[in-house]
Amino acid sequence: MEFDHINFYVENAIESRDWFIHKLGFTSVTPGNQNFTASSTSQHTHKEVIKRGRVYFVLSSPITSASHVAKFLSLHPPGVGDIAFRVADIYSVVAKAARNGAEILQPIQENLQGLKWAKISGWGNLTHTLIEKINDPQILYSAAQLPTDIVGIDHVVLNVAEGELESAFNWYNQILGLQARQNFDVQTKKSALRSRVMVTPNGDVQFPINEPASSNSQIQEFLDANHGSGIQHIALRTENILGAVGELRSRGLPFLRVPGTYYSSLETKALNYLSEIDWQKVQDYQILIDWQELVSEAMLLQIFTQPIFPQPTLFFEFIERRVAWVNGQKMQAQGFGQGNFQALFEAIEREQMKRGSLG
Repeated sequence: MEFDHINFYVENAIESRDWFIHKLGFTSVTPGNQNFTASSTSQHTHKEVIKRGRVYFVLSSPITSASHVAKFLSLHPPGVGDIAFRVADIYSVVAKAARNGAEILQPIQENLQGLKWAKISGWGNLTHTLIEKINDPQILYSAAQLPTDIVGIDHVVLNVAEGELESAFNWYNQILGLQARQNFDVQTKKSALRSRVMVTPNGDVQFPINEPASSNSQIQEFLDANHGSGIQHIALRTENILGAVGELRSRGLPFLRVPGTYYSSLETKALNYLSEIDWQKVQDYQILIDWQELVSEAMLLQIFTQPIFPQPTLFFEFIERRVAWVNGQKMQAQGFGQGNFQALFEAIEREQMKRGSLG
C-alpha cells in the first residue's frame, strides 16, 4: 500500500489552489485526467487538482449544501477529509475492511481505462479512498523533477482524543493492516502527549497517531480547534531539504522557530557529517537534525510550518532522510528521532504560549 493523494476540504478550492501554488510551489493539473479518480467537479462539489513532484493534492469545496464537503465543514474547520491509498488488489482490501467493521461508503467502481476505486470510513470523520491503477500518472513526472522537488508523502499524522489511541491503533491494524513501529511519550514541565507510529509491511505508508497526555497538551488544543479528531500534519519528503526550504522561505512560507540553544548542543556531532556551509544553512533555515539509531551517518532533517489555516490545526513538515553507506550497505534514516520529536513538541508549545492556550 502507498499514499496516492490527499483531499483537502476547504471553503474555496480556487483560493486554496492559488495559495498552494504561490506558497508551496505546486502546479495546477488539468481536470478530467481519466487515471485520477478525484479530478471531476460534480454539481455539488468543486475540485481542483494540484501537484508538486510526485505529490498530488485535491482541493474540494462545496457548491451546494448537498456536498459531502459542506457536511464536513459544518463539523470541522478546513482540513484533510480523505487520504487515498494505492493498493495492489482492491477487492481483497475492501473485503477485509468490510469484515472488520469499516463502512463501505462507495463500492468498487471501474472506468474504461481499468482504474478501480472505492471509499471506506476512517477514524472519526476521516475517509479513505482505495485505488487500484494499472498506469500510475506520477511516474510520468519522475524524470523531470527539479533538484528541490518533493519526491513523495513521507507520513501523515492523526490526532485522536485522550483514551482513543489504542482503539485507533487497533482500527487501522485490523482494517488496513498497519503495524506498530515506534512508541513515544513526550513531555515538558507544562504538557505531554503519547504517540504510536504505524507503518504498512512494505514501509511505504507511515501513519503516526497522537493523543493528549495532559489537559493542556498541544494535541488537546488541536482537538478543541478541530472539533474532534483529524489530521494534524502532512510530511513531504525531499532529497534536498536545504534547497527546498530556501525556496519555500523565499516564497514567504512561515515556519516554526527553534531556539539557538538547540543547535549549540548538536554542533560537534553535526560537523562530523555536514560541511560548515551546510551546518550554517541548517541553523539559518531552522531545520531540526537527528541521527538514525545505531547508524549515525544516516541523518534525519525536518522542518515544520506554521498552521496553514486560521485555526491552530493543520501544518506541513518537510523531511529529508539522508542516506549513508555502512560496510558497503546503503542505509537510509528510518522512523522518527526522539530528539526531533521532542524539539517539535517544544516548538509547538512555544506557539501555544503565544496564543495563550497553554495554562
